[in-house]
Amino acid sequence: MNLLRALATVSSMTLLSRILGFVRDFVIARIFGAGMLTDAFFVAFRLPNLLRRMFAEGAFSQAFVPVLAEYRNRRGEPETKTLIDRVSSVLFLALIAVSALGMAGAPLLIAVTAPGFAADPEKFALTVELTRITFPYILFMSLVAVAAGVLNTWRRFALPAFTPVLLNLSFIGMALFAAPYFDPPVLALAWAVFLGGALQLAIQLPALARIGMLPRFDPAWRDEGVQRVLKLMAPAILGVSVAQISLLINTVFASFLASGSVSWLYYADRLMEFPAGLLGAALGTILLPSLSKSHASGNSAEFSALLDWGLRLTLLLTLPAALALAMLAVPLLSTLFQYGAFSAHDVLRTREALVAYSVGLTGLILVKVLAPGFYARQDIRTPVRIAIFTLLLTQAMNLAFIGWLEHAGLALSIGLASCANAFLLWRGLRRRGSYVPQPGWRTFTLRLLLALAALGVALWLTAGSDAEWLAMNGASRALRLALVVLAGLLTYFVTLWLLGFRPRDFSRRGS
Repeated sequence: MNLLRALATVSSMTLLSRILGFVRDFVIARIFGAGMLTDAFFVAFRLPNLLRRMFAEGAFSQAFVPVLAEYRNRRGEPETKTLIDRVSSVLFLALIAVSALGMAGAPLLIAVTAPGFAADPEKFALTVELTRITFPYILFMSLVAVAAGVLNTWRRFALPAFTPVLLNLSFIGMALFAAPYFDPPVLALAWAVFLGGALQLAIQLPALARIGMLPRFDPAWRDEGVQRVLKLMAPAILGVSVAQISLLINTVFASFLASGSVSWLYYADRLMEFPAGLLGAALGTILLPSLSKSHASGNSAEFSALLDWGLRLTLLLTLPAALALAMLAVPLLSTLFQYGAFSAHDVLRTREALVAYSVGLTGLILVKVLAPGFYARQDIRTPVRIAIFTLLLTQAMNLAFIGWLEHAGLALSIGLASCANAFLLWRGLRRRGSYVPQPGWRTFTLRLLLALAALGVALWLTAGSDAEWLAMNGASRALRLALVVLAGLLTYFVTLWLLGFRPRDFSRRGS
């Protein structure tokens, strides 16, 4: 399997999803703006979305895929099918209970996760109602994670990467056509979450049937494979999802700040997630099955080389993205969101958070590459210790920054903590001998820095002032942003070419 081709496949599907995600956010920003209604929805959606990232795409996937790969490589498909049946069944029963508890306990959950909302009874009640509608999303998405883990292990990467498109289409359709039929209209967004989750699960089932791995109900929770997944999953929650826990705690802090703070952080986070999903999630998706197989077969050299490939590719593509997000914050935000109820003031306040988030973008994506290096080896304790330290560091920085940077301080603390997390994971792999850098890192770094300098100069010369962007109409912004981005892309990649980089240098086959 050509990993670069697989990465291109997953990234292209992710790109489609992200583009539609921006359309979704444009529609929501235009119709609902940034205020009480959107604050209520984003808080309501953040909790099930957080649980999805922590349990479904986070801890569960990191625990399930290595065990699944081991079963397939060593025990054959009949035992692998039994594992899939039993894990799916146990997870389904657990999630039914979690969803019911979440819906019943929504007032308590909002009181804990957004205590500042208690001062406004109308806002609090609306957030509770929205939470009850969106909470079953965790049920759908956890089962989607099972299906995606199976399909990715079978090297069917495209469909799992495509499924988020359905959530975005659900949001767009409900916001444009169904919102007038709800009172208040923001309820349409909550039902879009429910519908999108159901559609994402439904589209996976035929693909599982085609490879003979469609689960049947067999809730044998004492099964050896199920117990191994559960034991790996429990501590992996912190190791994989520390950034998501930080986002939840940040919501608590932000609920006490000026109205709109939650929304400003949300829109900044959405822009940061574009490169994070396009590269970070895609690399993690394709690396974990190959790393797990290399470890199961005892090929330590291949294991280390896979990590080295992932690290170089991450730095090559993420550092320019972080630089561009910081330098083009106002052009991007005004072009995407400054319409209708989303004002120039909202653009500038969101810009503060986006610049702060960009500091940690590379660290955030490196975590997605390095953490699978531990979980493929079923080493849980090291990432957990690092995660606990990182979480404490994040909250210490929150307290230090929030007084003078407000919502941007919350974003900066997550960014800096992500960099610390990545460094500690890298050091842990180096100390254990799991990762040995390949030759040529010094030359690679020097060439990369020169290309980044050229990119920075190109963006500075072509972007213009923030005031110009805020005063333009939408069509002018879009055309000028396209030209600025094109100039930056050409400058960066032509510089890399002149410095000796070639696509074939990053072509790699996985095990």
